[in-house]
Amino acid sequence: MKQNLRELRTEKGLTQADLASRLGVSRQAVIALETDKHSPSLDLAYKIAAVFDRPVEAIFINPYRTDQPV
Repeated sequence: MKQNLRELRTEKGLTQADLASRLGVSRQAVIALETDKHSPSLDLAYKIAAVFDRPVEAIFINPYRTDQPV
C-alpha cells in the first residue's frame, strides 16, 4: 500500500521512535510501514490519521479507487 507516512512524519518533526510511541507500536513497525513492507490494520491507519490530523486516504493511497494517483 503506497503511502506518504515518512514525509508526514518528518514534516511534523517526529522521529520513528516518537511516532511509534504515539501509535503504541514498535519502531520496527513504523519502519515497515514507511518502507511498504507492512500494510497497517484499519485501526492503526485510523490512529496514524489522528496523529497527523488527516483523513486516512490523505496518508495511504487506496488501490481500489480509480480516482486517486497510484
